[in-house]
Amino acid sequence: MHEMGIAQQLIEIAMDSIPKEMVNPKVEKLNLRIGKLSAIVEHSLTFCFEILSKDTPLENARLDIEFVPVTVRCDSCKHEWEVTGPEFGCPHCADGNVKMLTGREIEITSLELAD
Repeated sequence: MHEMGIAQQLIEIAMDSIPKEMVNPKVEKLNLRIGKLSAIVEHSLTFCFEILSKDTPLENARLDIEFVPVTVRCDSCKHEWEVTGPEFGCPHCADGNVKMLTGREIEITSLELAD
């Protein structure tokens, strides 16, 4: 279950993002972008995050996840499209020389602190 390691990294990054001068900070929401090819199971990530964030400013924070589709660009004709199946060949020119643009990311876009 790689979600445990990912949850740990998210917590470390979020903790480092909280201004040091804040007294008793409380994170309400962590906004994430996760690519569909990142192989993240949302329920597992949430479960791991809940366990690891105990007794931190992130305890009880909600994970708001935006799932990012897989998009690619054909190196030959520059056509870009969203991949929805196992085929990565260009639907425009049928070339298989493509570059993945999105779909693997795991990133924190923002965190929301309580007032």
